[in-house]
Amino acid sequence: MKKYIVFILWMLLFGACSVAKKVPDGSYLLNKTEIKSDVRTISPSSLTPYLRQKPNSSMILLGRVKLQMYNIPEDNSTVMNRLFLKYGESPVLYNEQLTIISAEQIRLHLNNKGYLNAVVDTSVVKKEKRANITYTVTANEPHRIRTFRDTVHSTDTTIHNILNRGRQIELMKEGDIFDLAVLDEGRERMTTMLRNRGYYNFVKDNFYFIADTTVGSNRVDLILALNNPSDTTSHQQFYTGNVTVINGVDPLILQDSTRHAELDTVDYRGMRIISEKDRFLRPRSVYYNTFLRPGRLYADRVLERTYSALNAMGPVNQTAINLKSEIRNDTSFLDSRINLFPGNLHYTRFGVDGTNSAGDLGVAGNLAYEHRNFLKGGETFRIQLNAAYEFISGSDSLNLLDNSFYEYGAEAFLSIPQLMLPWMMKRLREQPSASTEFSLGINHQSRPDYLRQFFSLSTRFQWSSMEWKLLHKLEPIGVTYVRMPRVSDKFKELYMSDDTPILRYSYEEQLIVRSAYDITYTNYSPVGRRRSMPLIPFRVRTGVEVAGWLPRIASSLGGGEMDKEGFKTFFKTRYSEYVKGDFDIAASYSFDETKTVAAHFAAGLAYPYGNANILPFEKRYFGGGAYSLRGWSTRTLGPGTYNNDTITSSDFGRKVGDVKLDLSVEYRRKLTNLFELATFIDAGNIWTIRDYEGQPGGLFRWNSFYKELAVAYGFGLRLDLDFLLIRLDGGMKAHNPALPEGARWTLFKPNFSRDFAFHFAIGYPF
Repeated sequence: MKKYIVFILWMLLFGACSVAKKVPDGSYLLNKTEIKSDVRTISPSSLTPYLRQKPNSSMILLGRVKLQMYNIPEDNSTVMNRLFLKYGESPVLYNEQLTIISAEQIRLHLNNKGYLNAVVDTSVVKKEKRANITYTVTANEPHRIRTFRDTVHSTDTTIHNILNRGRQIELMKEGDIFDLAVLDEGRERMTTMLRNRGYYNFVKDNFYFIADTTVGSNRVDLILALNNPSDTTSHQQFYTGNVTVINGVDPLILQDSTRHAELDTVDYRGMRIISEKDRFLRPRSVYYNTFLRPGRLYADRVLERTYSALNAMGPVNQTAINLKSEIRNDTSFLDSRINLFPGNLHYTRFGVDGTNSAGDLGVAGNLAYEHRNFLKGGETFRIQLNAAYEFISGSDSLNLLDNSFYEYGAEAFLSIPQLMLPWMMKRLREQPSASTEFSLGINHQSRPDYLRQFFSLSTRFQWSSMEWKLLHKLEPIGVTYVRMPRVSDKFKELYMSDDTPILRYSYEEQLIVRSAYDITYTNYSPVGRRRSMPLIPFRVRTGVEVAGWLPRIASSLGGGEMDKEGFKTFFKTRYSEYVKGDFDIAASYSFDETKTVAAHFAAGLAYPYGNANILPFEKRYFGGGAYSLRGWSTRTLGPGTYNNDTITSSDFGRKVGDVKLDLSVEYRRKLTNLFELATFIDAGNIWTIRDYEGQPGGLFRWNSFYKELAVAYGFGLRLDLDFLLIRLDGGMKAHNPALPEGARWTLFKPNFSRDFAFHFAIGYPF
């Protein structure tokens, strides 16, 4: 075994000299391929996929590890040798015929991009059993459009009017490069538009082009034309006909005509729903999640919306929709038969974790039960119980409960797959991905120094629009109530005195009654039929949250009192008033299949007013962490230049703010389908909106905030498992605003123990 280990290390260090070890005499290892192009708009990397032969795979720093592994054994006589051969990679041998084909494929691709006179030359340098190939691309002048017109209006005026109104028919204009990919994308867009206007049978091949390249030097006259079906004079528009829903019926009952008496058939708003006597889903829930409605013009997006809504319902395991065309009274209809197949309705989850906090051992557990068809309308009901206990090892008391940390709580959650807003317009109620959610939670925390109790209640409405590109979240009412029935004198002195107003307010009894609206836009449809990704996919999210308006109204009507400090109370508890707004945008650009650059910008502002001069601790911003500035650990950055190294145990309570700014740029490079490397630069900070006594240096000032931006850089490794992305990031501080002026730039004089932060996370940072 030692022999193999030494040999492997030697191969990794000096393997470059022996990569051609198993290349037969008279053959050459394909050592390197290079593409040189004089076309600025077509990068060499975009031509790489057209190569029919590529060198052996290589890893950064290590080189061609798999080829070196393959070269180690002389035969397959041992288990170790067979493993090397199995997981290694045999040498890629230079093939002259494949080189010729590669050059031709590149030339044809350039022809399709409008470079009809392109020339691709190849040169091969052979030396020491290695072959280096260079493809030299000379594109020459591209062909450009001289005139563009269509004859669709003379073939089918209805189709022409639809496309003309949607501004889809003019695919090119004078001076554009004659790019076949642009024309094909145009056919796709026009076909999608028509299929969403009732043209169920329409395919993109019904459009064709006539190009005349003889009209002048590098000029093209282009005509868009339409084929009519052979059996009719025009393409037919279809309307949704009869809609029949098989509501979770056992297939054996459907197949046995003698058992049809066991079925219950109802006509709900023109939709025929067939169920067993014990219904799987209520007709109302089926109706509001099925968007194929009789008499409406057929549209592909409506079919996709129906699939998405029904499959998103918890009790539905699978949805099958069959369409059958019928002609009635000279009108074309599509009759729909929708089969809903039930899945598991009951789920139980149980978990136990061991904890170790500063040497104090503990245990935490949770138990959850979920019913995915609670009221026979696809509702998801979940109740979760949790408990945790931690024994304080330094205590000499026999009363374990009085001298240990323990907490327990419960949460109930109900999700209804439709908007429960009967007074709102019908169009909004029928939006896709609609749901109404309710949650109720309580939590009891017992510590030797205090007893703290939480109560939370929230409602939320969620729906999508614009083919799932726009996601809306509306929270009309959310309530959080915190009470402290027991506090020790020592805890009051350390954390709740007038000298520490920020920490005191974090632990005081408080009532938060809030309303929020959040909207997210993406420039591509995340669900439904797969479409081509935009050149620069991006996501924009913005939201606003307002707290205190309901208690303010109640107290103004005589429902509240004043406390001894002059603040209004509701049910004898001071309530918070604030407004909070957030904006977040993330975009990415792929150079090719392996290289991507991504950017992110986030800003937030929260302002306490009226009955509050400080935001609740849970609502304030924090900096640092795996999804913020990665040179800092979570809750260790800011606000501003604030730094207090003398209170290490409770300093996190002051590292919060009311203003947030995050900027990030990340370069991602795929090594294999499994591994990805990344390098990044992060910048930003948090600040306070007021000059709080306990956070010196934290105030946001327009004339100096840019000097207080923290900057970090680093590298990351990602493991892409398709269903899950595991991320490891290591960040270094480059500019630390918490250090004294003149010492903040640590880029060229880093202190690893002070400036490095390691992060383990799930998913991309943005």
